[in-house]
Amino acid sequence: MSDTDRTGTPASPAPQQDAPQQKQQFDLGTGPGRVLVWFYGVFTVAAASRSIVEMILDFGKAPLAYVLSAVAAVVYGFITYSLVRGGEKARRAALVCCAAELAGVLIVGTWTRLEPSAFPDSTVWSGFGMGYLFIPVILPVTGMIWLRRARRA
Repeated sequence: MSDTDRTGTPASPAPQQDAPQQKQQFDLGTGPGRVLVWFYGVFTVAAASRSIVEMILDFGKAPLAYVLSAVAAVVYGFITYSLVRGGEKARRAALVCCAAELAGVLIVGTWTRLEPSAFPDSTVWSGFGMGYLFIPVILPVTGMIWLRRARRA
């Protein structure tokens, strides 16, 4: 007997009730998730644009900083894609990427404070994202909270 045969029978209402809950549980890009998608989308474009322009114009000045900005753009882009895609695998992948992003912000932020000479030019994550109103350090924390909450929804 197929699922289509069972959905119309009054003896099996459970499949009809579970389907909307399953969709709601993993629809990461709705509600507060939509704000995260917007922020991550903007940061993907900002970090990618910044790193591309800096690499083309003066890569020799601060190659480490420019490569780190490009890495940030890739991480932001992957998180944006995962939030839009939805599903449990995408949620887990986005959660891992948010944790990696937070680690990157904390490592690079600390590194830029302890050894500023290593960064002749700033990155997206320099000074814990000070040049971007500290959003790079707030965003992954907010993302991880949302992604953990979305698992339980």
